[in-house]
Amino acid sequence: ILIYSIVGLGLMLLAGFTGLFSIGHAAFLGVGAYTQAVFTNMGVPFPIALALAGLLSAAVGVIVGLPALRVKDIYLGIATLSFGFIVEEVLARWESVTGGNAGVHIKPPNIFGWKVTSGEEFYFVCLVIAVGSTLTILNLLRSPTGRAFVAIRDSEISAQSMGIHLARY
Repeated sequence: ILIYSIVGLGLMLLAGFTGLFSIGHAAFLGVGAYTQAVFTNMGVPFPIALALAGLLSAAVGVIVGLPALRVKDIYLGIATLSFGFIVEEVLARWESVTGGNAGVHIKPPNIFGWKVTSGEEFYFVCLVIAVGSTLTILNLLRSPTGRAFVAIRDSEISAQSMGIHLARY
């Protein structure tokens, strides 16, 4: 749920503010969710495991994004959809890590000594992280980076002529 809310915000940022068409978010969701599960089961504290899951998802995004710099429009959607299918197969077949199609059972989160034991407590943990992620995205959009995203969405050629490095953003 946590990774889903963060990836959903990323999708809003990608499609709404840069105008790019991507269908690969389920793959990044899967990478982040399984990373969180593996680190949590290894005994890594929940906040650190969540940060590591986000960093690994971002690293995978960079690995996928660099070759995808050359494609636009529907071809970007096709490339990201293909990546989603590849990740789905890897996660289903890598049973020693992911548990295959059955998935992985994780321990209840332990946040700075507080053990989340009920569904209601976990809901509020998710709510706090989702609100924090939303505020972070809103602040990003008000920054020069966010204005560059909007400029790229409106016209890539105009943005590039104003000195915005398209590949970096």
